[in-house]
Amino acid sequence: MSHWQRAFVLHSRPYSETSLLVDFFVETRGRITVLAKGARRKRSSQKGTLQPFTPLIIQYSGAGQMKTLRHVEAISLALPFSNIFLYSAFYLNELVYRVLVPETDTSVLFSEYLLCLQTLASQTQSPEYALRRFELVLLENLGYSIDFAHCYATGEEIVENMTYQYHAEKGFMASLLNTHTSFSGAQLRALANRSFPDQDSLKAAKKFTRMALKPYVGSQPFKSRELFRK
Repeated sequence: MSHWQRAFVLHSRPYSETSLLVDFFVETRGRITVLAKGARRKRSSQKGTLQPFTPLIIQYSGAGQMKTLRHVEAISLALPFSNIFLYSAFYLNELVYRVLVPETDTSVLFSEYLLCLQTLASQTQSPEYALRRFELVLLENLGYSIDFAHCYATGEEIVENMTYQYHAEKGFMASLLNTHTSFSGAQLRALANRSFPDQDSLKAAKKFTRMALKPYVGSQPFKSRELFRK
């Protein structure tokens, strides 16, 4: 049996008339799939606990791909979301579910995930800021290392008023062209600092993370984006 570990529910689905299969984001183990026996019974104490956005501590056992949930407790109430912030939180979960490698140490990413949820729950600024910062940390966690401060072809420092073309898995190269893969030097500086002072830099960050994450998330549309459009 494992020690108590911090976790969040990413996704769950019926397994039988009485049980659930639950995908957790576990602080030190990445994404794991756990069988929650009896969780669908009317009187199950787990039914109200195994919900997204609720900080949990869990214990599970098993050596195969699917573990068995032994104990689960809520550390606090579920983080509150509404409207666009709720859709953004669902997008965050869907992104983590698609990208996380099972059984890997994700302690740093878990802290960033929790910070992103807390920022979204505060509803003090556009959710785009928190999501872009998390996506950049996620790319680093995946081993996707891009230098935003230098032209990859020459090694020269990025100049704010110049234009650069993004080349997947290589970086940015100075160019006279202005295409859908173009970024200004000022936008790259903002990406390097993970600080987006205006809408222009925020839109550039979204453009970059969508391109960089595409090989990891695939072409299937995000359900959370479809909900937002509706």
